[in-house]
Amino acid sequence: MASAPMMKKVGSEAESPASMGSESGSEERLRTNNGSAKHNDKHSTSIRSNSDHGERFEYSGWVYHLGLNSIGHEYCHFRFLFIRGKYVEMYKRDPHENPGLKPIHRGVIGNTFMVEESGRRKVNHGDLYVLRFYNRLDETKKGEIACATAGDARKWMEAFDQAKQQVEYELSRDKSVRNKLNMEDEINLEEHRPRVRRYAHGLKKLIRIGQGPEMLLRKTSDLGSAGRLDAYFDADGGDVVETYEWKCVRTINGVRIFEDAAHSKSGKGILVKAVGVVDASADTVFEVVLSTERHMRYEWDTLIGDLELVDSINGHYDVVYGTFDPRYLTRWKSKRDFVFTWQWFRGQDGTYTILQFPSVHKKQPSRSGYKRTKINPSTWEISSLSTSSSPKTVRCLVTQTLEINPKGWLKWRNNHCQKFEKTVAYALLSQVAGLKEYVAANPTLASDSCTTVVHTTLSDHSGSLSEFEDAETADEFYDAIAADSSSDDDDDDNDDDEMGVNKVKKIRLKNVSWAIAGLALKKASDPDPSNQLNSKVHPINLDASQFQGSMRRAKDEADKNCWSSPDGSGFMIRGKTYLKDSIKVKGGEPLLTLIAVDWFKVEDCVTNVALHPKSIVQSEAGKKLPFILVINLEVPARPNYSLVIYFAADRPINKSSLFGKFVNGTDMFRDSRFKLIPSIIKGYWMVKRAVGTKACLLGKAVTCKYLRQDNFLEIDVDIGSSSVARSVIGLVLGYVTSIVVDLAIVIEAREEAELPEYILGTVRLNRFQLDSAVALKIY
Repeated sequence: MASAPMMKKVGSEAESPASMGSESGSEERLRTNNGSAKHNDKHSTSIRSNSDHGERFEYSGWVYHLGLNSIGHEYCHFRFLFIRGKYVEMYKRDPHENPGLKPIHRGVIGNTFMVEESGRRKVNHGDLYVLRFYNRLDETKKGEIACATAGDARKWMEAFDQAKQQVEYELSRDKSVRNKLNMEDEINLEEHRPRVRRYAHGLKKLIRIGQGPEMLLRKTSDLGSAGRLDAYFDADGGDVVETYEWKCVRTINGVRIFEDAAHSKSGKGILVKAVGVVDASADTVFEVVLSTERHMRYEWDTLIGDLELVDSINGHYDVVYGTFDPRYLTRWKSKRDFVFTWQWFRGQDGTYTILQFPSVHKKQPSRSGYKRTKINPSTWEISSLSTSSSPKTVRCLVTQTLEINPKGWLKWRNNHCQKFEKTVAYALLSQVAGLKEYVAANPTLASDSCTTVVHTTLSDHSGSLSEFEDAETADEFYDAIAADSSSDDDDDDNDDDEMGVNKVKKIRLKNVSWAIAGLALKKASDPDPSNQLNSKVHPINLDASQFQGSMRRAKDEADKNCWSSPDGSGFMIRGKTYLKDSIKVKGGEPLLTLIAVDWFKVEDCVTNVALHPKSIVQSEAGKKLPFILVINLEVPARPNYSLVIYFAADRPINKSSLFGKFVNGTDMFRDSRFKLIPSIIKGYWMVKRAVGTKACLLGKAVTCKYLRQDNFLEIDVDIGSSSVARSVIGLVLGYVTSIVVDLAIVIEAREEAELPEYILGTVRLNRFQLDSAVALKIY
């Protein structure tokens, strides 16, 4: 049963540095029928969206607009962004404070609209977090905006996703809207005049997040953040059964120290970790950890306080140089310097992962008087903690994991030696404690970023997307913001002088996707896996020996460069009562049978592999199968690769089931439900931390294209469409010959009638060789 969107406040009013001296309290004035709104926090970011229950949200706030003007010069302008239904509008000023103001850019969110987090970029001597918009069918159509903090970038990502889900819901109800949307792609936005908005009956909520342009100008931005928007995931454990056995061996300064007891006697390096709860948001802590600002690091980092950026490979990958004087490390007498890389990304559940590798760089040789050393490989994982029991508290769990030499560690753990406390490894483990105390000593870091909610009653009947439509049509939004806006700069300075920031409230917005994408399905007939296929048809005998892919099936567990199909017990999926208690259960036997795997080498990433004359799908045996699911993972490398996995059903699909709705549904619906769970069974621990244990909605993370014909559905997954995915896959390929990885395919269940989830298919890839790929010729 679909649940209505929920709103929960996660904190009381907080005063940011920029709001000092403003009037105490927070005054809210209801929006009047002419569409104007007044609120004393007039320069924060707001978010609104729609639901099927009369409740409406809209999304808006201050961002940077990045791009190139007509003569090729880069520009970076303050702009007010507004999501209204399926339209995204960009203004020079806040339209709430300037009734009748026309947008300078306006575009539509269509079913090919994609938004990607491009990472951190240096712009005008400051760090910004960039979001890239593009057409998943034509990446030449694109545009960029940026935010001052990682937290605001995260919230905009979630806002666009929820707006896109609402568009899909509206399109599923009204085919005429779909036809109109398909036509909206070629209009000049400079000549477009939006009509006055008409309001629907019900309750509308204006959610303001972030702060105004004065705060965007600050080099060191206010790092506070609101409680996270649960856009995709649930605040519970991973979706994979862990192989580690962590044992707490010490508690130091409120931080727990663990070791991996399962592998502590292996004779190799030991994995240890420090775990602490920090009274700040994950966004805040992430920016503190990645900051190279000297005075800030001096307050919490006893080891690597002197850092400088050497090179930025991309928005998620930096090379950093550091020095320290180890006077308290008695076995070293000379000063030390080091070079390491930061590789970071944010998961769909909002968890930040930072990988730190020792490195070398030709631009940074060792300084005179310093001796070059290597710091231990380590990872940071920063995840928000649920605050349902204490809504005014924002907290996150910080985990730092590193690999150390067992010599000295075991003696220290058993209280036989204190020399370990004079080592770099111990200094690294102490960083979590320093971070915890630093945040506690700086209350502004523990407070949320500005977020307000304005409630108002709507005054008209219209509640569909048509209320935002004009007599004219509109461009896709990536076309709109890619336009040259050099002509819009004349009054920027005057605009900025008028802005201010006041006190605000904070909220937590529950995922509205259950109420939107789930309603488009209505109700699946039965979530039982056996009923996903047509029970009235007698199953055929699936003989996998009839299908020969370029990669062979494994003979046993020790076999290499091969595949097998494990059961689903190694994966955690949503149980029958998940909507009530968030409990996940171990998966069972897959619904579909893995019949073959192809490992291709290609010049350019290829799609529509199932249509290839020599494809398994086009073979005589393949044509006789009731249904085949083809997963084509396009791997960016030199050369490029395609891992093609073929799953077969022994009976036709039940069209009224969740699986049937997925196979025959829209691309938007597939994007919102196609879930992949990765699990590194064997391999280097840093690769395991990079891949993680959480399920990923692939359609939200990378570009997926779908081909539904005859008896098959092919899903082409362009891993290279995401800079984060490219970075992770690059790391995995470096260790691929020693990795055993399991993948599970799941259709995400969001309605009570769809639960429990089931495993659609699984594959295990055993230490495969890159050079074993077979060249695929395109006909």
